[in-house]
Amino acid sequence: MKTWIKRGAWALLAVVVLALAAGLIYARRTLPVTEGRLALPGVQAELRIERDAQGIPSIRAASERDAWYGLGVAHAQDRLWQLETHRRIAAGRLAEVFGPSALETDRFLRALGVRRAAQQQWQRLPESSRLALQAYADGINAVLSDGLRARPPEFVILGVQPEPWTPVDSLGWATMMAWDLGGNWSTELLRLRLSLQMPVARVHQLLPPYPGEQPRPTLDFSALYRGLGLDGQKTTVTAWGRLPDIAPESGIEGVGSNNWVLAGSGTTTGAPLLANDPHLKLSTPALWYFARLEAPGANGVAPLKVAGATLPGIPGVVLGQNAHIAWGFTNTAPDVQDLYLEKLDPQDPNRYRTPEGWAVFETVTEIVKVKGQPDVAMTVRRSRHGPVISDAGNAPDVLGPAERPTHVLALRWTALDVDSDPIAPAFAMQRAESVAAFVAAARGWVAPMQSMVVADKAGRIGLVAPGRVPLRRADNDLQGLAPAPGWEAKYDWAGWVPADETPREFDPPRGWIATANQRIVPADYPHYLTSEWALPYRQQRIEQVLGAKPKHSLDDLAALLADEMSLAVAPLLPFALKAKSVHPLAPTAQALLKDFDGRMAADRAAPLIYWAWQRQLARAVFADDVSEALWEKSLAGRNFQDALERVLKADDAAWCDQRDTPLAENCADQAGLALTRALGELQQRFGADLTKWRWGDAHQARGEHRPFSRVPVLHRLFELRAPVGGDTHTVNVSRVNLRPDKLTGDLFHSDHGPSLRALYDLGDPQQSRVMSSTGQSGNVFSAAYRSFLKPWVAVQYVPLWPRAGEAGELLVVTPARP
Repeated sequence: MKTWIKRGAWALLAVVVLALAAGLIYARRTLPVTEGRLALPGVQAELRIERDAQGIPSIRAASERDAWYGLGVAHAQDRLWQLETHRRIAAGRLAEVFGPSALETDRFLRALGVRRAAQQQWQRLPESSRLALQAYADGINAVLSDGLRARPPEFVILGVQPEPWTPVDSLGWATMMAWDLGGNWSTELLRLRLSLQMPVARVHQLLPPYPGEQPRPTLDFSALYRGLGLDGQKTTVTAWGRLPDIAPESGIEGVGSNNWVLAGSGTTTGAPLLANDPHLKLSTPALWYFARLEAPGANGVAPLKVAGATLPGIPGVVLGQNAHIAWGFTNTAPDVQDLYLEKLDPQDPNRYRTPEGWAVFETVTEIVKVKGQPDVAMTVRRSRHGPVISDAGNAPDVLGPAERPTHVLALRWTALDVDSDPIAPAFAMQRAESVAAFVAAARGWVAPMQSMVVADKAGRIGLVAPGRVPLRRADNDLQGLAPAPGWEAKYDWAGWVPADETPREFDPPRGWIATANQRIVPADYPHYLTSEWALPYRQQRIEQVLGAKPKHSLDDLAALLADEMSLAVAPLLPFALKAKSVHPLAPTAQALLKDFDGRMAADRAAPLIYWAWQRQLARAVFADDVSEALWEKSLAGRNFQDALERVLKADDAAWCDQRDTPLAENCADQAGLALTRALGELQQRFGADLTKWRWGDAHQARGEHRPFSRVPVLHRLFELRAPVGGDTHTVNVSRVNLRPDKLTGDLFHSDHGPSLRALYDLGDPQQSRVMSSTGQSGNVFSAAYRSFLKPWVAVQYVPLWPRAGEAGELLVVTPARP
């Protein structure tokens, strides 16, 4: 008996050892070939890819075409699963891999028609853009066919085989980046829903205009929608309200970016300096991939030498520096999306009303494949304005047979225009040799509109915000703020803001230019860009620091990118200090708040108390004025900083009175009740000892991994997270999420922040430096999967350009023999 037990134990041990050995062998084989020689199809001449110690490749090619091919090779080697998810998002093919939970998102993406638009754009591109996209796709596909030793773990776990990449995939992902940065459609829809519950004046108070401005005068859209009978279409409007939940995120309020550029007169080096940190959704791996590309010139085109941040899925350097200039972006967030109510023909729902009479919808049948379930067929429609996105929310189990819709929602959006070419302007910009040349190259940029700062070695600095922005007619009495009747011609777009009249500024006397998503145009600017600029607190802090001394070093700019001072605290903090709370921890909490200067440090308790109080206060003031369902679905996660400031300063009893109590509460009452609830919530989670409370314990940066962040067994292995300071309004931004985490239930985590940080020195490019939030690799078995996380939290950097004599890994790619 003992002999059999021993044999069984040894057999079990052998199985475990073999399994571990097999796992280690597999893990090693998933890592890319980064040294030696590799013969691949499609490259036209010898190509050198040299990775430094951080995994950043320097791609040296014999032609520009091979440079884009080489970037495709590097992206496929290091970010293959990310490429797969990017392709599937743009095509609406997530449910094939992730199952029924992704079906509704696929339905929205099919209704939106990003893939269909990308196919049409591909047919119209100039030859140079088509060649670059095809070369990039060839590089990815060469790795798939000849350079992949084992699929990364996501493919194996989910049972997925990578498919060949196509140029249309790149165009689709470019459109999805514009979606992420240009979405105000959901706010238009929110105004519609709110206006069915309250007067328009109250809607404007809840969603106020830019600080210091009055709401734009509009038609009483509350009366308009009631007159159209939408108040009687409750099921339909509820289905519309689900659209932001099933759509990919876009237009997230409180999210932005910073950039600033200093002329040599304001720097310690005498040459321009530039800083940039785009604030986007944090992901694992990071959205960005650093690379350097070199190729000789040909046919009168200057040599290519550029380094910076690339987007896996798209060829080219989006943000960076070449031998002559450096540039950085922030989102201008123009109003380039309008929702239209299309009135259905009561006799024929396949027709809709236009200014000329009834017209037939264009229709396409889409087949959505769902893992483990039968295919789902859906008919998507398109009106003269664009895709009918409400078709995504009209699944039979949602809308039901009880109500026949009288209207549908169509979306007009510049990024879906078939004459959009995101490649040619981007390539011309990264080749520009001066500020003037950069501005000229940006003239053809369509979407997303960005506030671009640029500096050149000659000492010039500038700002240009290129992009296609619609002109709205003078008699458009909705101003793009809320869904418009699609059958009235006055709401149609009347052309575009002229390309040479978008915002711009050059070599100002103050010696610097900065943007932080604030209003960047003066009051007399002749064109309407948007009514939804970001609150100006980050911009004010940047101006405060830049104006504090006459000259700044690159290290000074680095310190400003790390700045955690929130100027948004000052307007609301006095109300927290005066709040009367019955909670036993209130005196200690208010003592901490009394010394709170607004610095959102991760190791302090005051930021945690302040944000918990502000969250509870917003709910107390606003939630009872809208339906519980609307609050929870569409409003509970919003930051009501500006609305709270206005209500509390006015002591507005109309908002502060609790409707479901017999008492007449004022704003001071609500401030006290909110503090009581906030402290109770924090005590339950962190204990009664306030000296042990830490902002960073609650406020953790979380880089979502698709899809394993939502899988309890896997999320801690694949998702990267770390305690961080800052908040929604600090220069070192980390948006405070006011909704509970879907998996853990935690509050105040940050899933939007500086997706990368960059500092550029025009006098000495060797001093230029960058950092992203994860690492260069998307393979969890690679040391470069998480190598940037700690330095990113600490706001540290790695060199942008390679250091002379630095050892690295050299891969020589040669043409494969037929």
